[in-house]
Amino acid sequence: MGCVIAMAGKGGTGKTTIASLIIRRIKEKKLGSVLAVDADPNNNLGEVLGLKPGRNIGAILDDISANPATVPSGMPKERFIEYQVQSAVQEEDGFDILSMGKPEGPGCYCYVNNVLRAVMSKLIKDYDYIVIDNEAGLEHLSRRTSRFADMLIVVSDASSIGLKSAQRINELAEQLKLEIKKRFLLVNRFNENIKKGKIGETGLEYLGCLPPDHLIEELSLKGSSVFDLDNDAPILTALNSLGEKIWKRNQ
Repeated sequence: MGCVIAMAGKGGTGKTTIASLIIRRIKEKKLGSVLAVDADPNNNLGEVLGLKPGRNIGAILDDISANPATVPSGMPKERFIEYQVQSAVQEEDGFDILSMGKPEGPGCYCYVNNVLRAVMSKLIKDYDYIVIDNEAGLEHLSRRTSRFADMLIVVSDASSIGLKSAQRINELAEQLKLEIKKRFLLVNRFNENIKKGKIGETGLEYLGCLPPDHLIEELSLKGSSVFDLDNDAPILTALNSLGEKIWKRNQ
């Protein structure tokens, strides 16, 4: 099975940007095949990676729930859902991406969600790395993607509110009984005023910090891809120094 890296963090911490930078580094270092899973309903991961929106799983689930007759006669429903999920995977240069989206219809999704989780468990075996950009609540990780991860990287800023949010995410992971080998805290836009004691209170292993980087802010304002960021950008340099813990696969 590939190395599953799950990202979480409250809005505004830079979680999606960091997820995309990790994907970029794995690709550039040629460490293996990568599946990027955009499990945040905002669907921003593809945009940050410089991609146009593709078909997402939420829309597929809506279609199947609202129109059961779309399942071809003679084809098991599980097989049809598996086919639909596989067809939604976008193949890009150096990585693939799958957008989860969010069902909007009133239908019951319990069955298709269970099947989807089983399909995802099979799909992730085809890749060396799976980077999942979750929403803060981890709903996708617990219900619709996989209950397993090699590591959970919780991204926070240096504020007390951000670190408290990271603590709640860690507690939620415990409550959901997710099978996670390592739980890390990564502080983005680090500053010297951070209260060191608050880091320990999160209950997460401290992975390290990333500096404020105006180049990232400029890319965001322009709507550019992280692949347009220069290799010597401060945030990439800092990420490289933490890389062994992030992309070194657990054997």
